[in-house]
Amino acid sequence: MSIKYYTLPLNTRMLINRGVHESCSLEQSISHHIHLINTSNFGECAFDETFGCAIWVIDFDNLKTTNSLKSLIQQSLYESLSRHEKRLHSIEVSVRMKQEQISGVMNSVRIKRKLDIRVKAQVIKTNEAFSYVEYFYIGPLSYS
Repeated sequence: MSIKYYTLPLNTRMLINRGVHESCSLEQSISHHIHLINTSNFGECAFDETFGCAIWVIDFDNLKTTNSLKSLIQQSLYESLSRHEKRLHSIEVSVRMKQEQISGVMNSVRIKRKLDIRVKAQVIKTNEAFSYVEYFYIGPLSYS
């Protein structure tokens, strides 16, 4: 039996009405799930308060050093992926944090912290290498 992986956002009305929901590959499904973990706050998911990561916790933290924030996020993502993404093994998470200038409205310039997140792992089902890259601007959190 072939497993069907659905794209995000999930259209539950279509699924309930037995419509045809857009599907995706195993790797795309894993990427969607990692993005969902990255953008979820701990406690946001009512049935599992461990779902999410520490990005939201440190979003406005200006008191900790860059290295301690980076380590906190990296450890948090690793623990969340190990706990919630069971389709991967040998997970490695790396996080880089740097200051970046963002052009704003009416020629204003804002300084934000940019998080570069890289995940490397092995897909259990196929034993193929898996790679995921995403970046966020924090303080406040935004992503593209």
